[in-house]
Amino acid sequence: MSQAKGQGQGGVPEAHGPAPDAAPPAPTPAVGQGGAEQGHACHTDHEPADASPPACGPHAHHGHHAHFHPEHHHGQAPQDFGRAFALGIALNLGFVVLEAASGWWAGSLALLADAAHNLSDVAGLALAWAGAWALQLKPDARHTYGWQRASILAAFANAVLLFAAMGWLAWEAVQRLAQPQAVQGWTVVGVAAAGIVVNSATALLFLRGQHGDLNVRGAFLHMAADALVSLGVVIAGALYLWRGWGWLDPVMSLTVAVVIVLGSWGLLRESTRLLFDGVPERVDPLAVRAYLEQLPGVEHVDDLHIWAMGTTQIALSAHLIAPGGPLGDAALHRAAEELRSRFGIQHATLQVLQQPIESLRASHG
Repeated sequence: MSQAKGQGQGGVPEAHGPAPDAAPPAPTPAVGQGGAEQGHACHTDHEPADASPPACGPHAHHGHHAHFHPEHHHGQAPQDFGRAFALGIALNLGFVVLEAASGWWAGSLALLADAAHNLSDVAGLALAWAGAWALQLKPDARHTYGWQRASILAAFANAVLLFAAMGWLAWEAVQRLAQPQAVQGWTVVGVAAAGIVVNSATALLFLRGQHGDLNVRGAFLHMAADALVSLGVVIAGALYLWRGWGWLDPVMSLTVAVVIVLGSWGLLRESTRLLFDGVPERVDPLAVRAYLEQLPGVEHVDDLHIWAMGTTQIALSAHLIAPGGPLGDAALHRAAEELRSRFGIQHATLQVLQQPIESLRASHG
């Protein structure tokens, strides 16, 4: 078996040196194949870079894998968004103090609720920053994936915090509906308008990264939700000044809470899916299977697994059943590159077998 690493997602792979039984270095990952009856495959799909090749027995050279895992760039998110996280936390902490004090003085539930939500966003930003920082930690013998899963945990925690804050907001709004109170309209409008500026500016810091990283998406949604809450408060304050409707403040809070919950449901659903090793939403597992099964010489695909290593990296492993024997290195190189370019799977491990492993079939039903 041999492995090679490239320059990252979308980059051209660069060989880091072959194992003793591999072909010379090439700009694509080194691969091999072997029949099931020929010997034992050497399972070293995700060993750390500094690990020594494992001893796989006297027949290890007969059963090989095709590996494709471009450089994971564990530090990509913090390098791109570390400053954004720091600036966002500082801006929102300052605004929380201003908004809470103003809401207390003005008697505005909407302002106090927005301040509490903003405080939860500070915690959410800190969690997201910690998750991004964890991507920098290198794999070792005990943590062969590194700490990439921390970014998924951070995204999940952000979703839970967001839902908890909206639940509290809805509860307080219902209580205020039963006993409407007068508020200082101009104070409410002024502070909430400042909130639109602060929250929108913070959200823009994460706009470009929200589609490629679920963790950054969580930070973006938190800030965008805050901007929406602040906009609702401005509208409620203006209408209160115009019409004197005391019930409008809690009604607007309820409306905004419902909108945010609906908009954030996808974050909670996807982060929960990734926590339990589900196939990431952007990958179609049926299309991946269909692609692998149409490879020349492949009769069918067994033991196909697709999962997220973190919020930016996707892995795959599969057995390609080819009764006619080896597929050839070039075909496997092309398959690995196609998995990366078409499906966004950066780390693929393909094992070619002439016969399926029946024990695995039985275990999967």
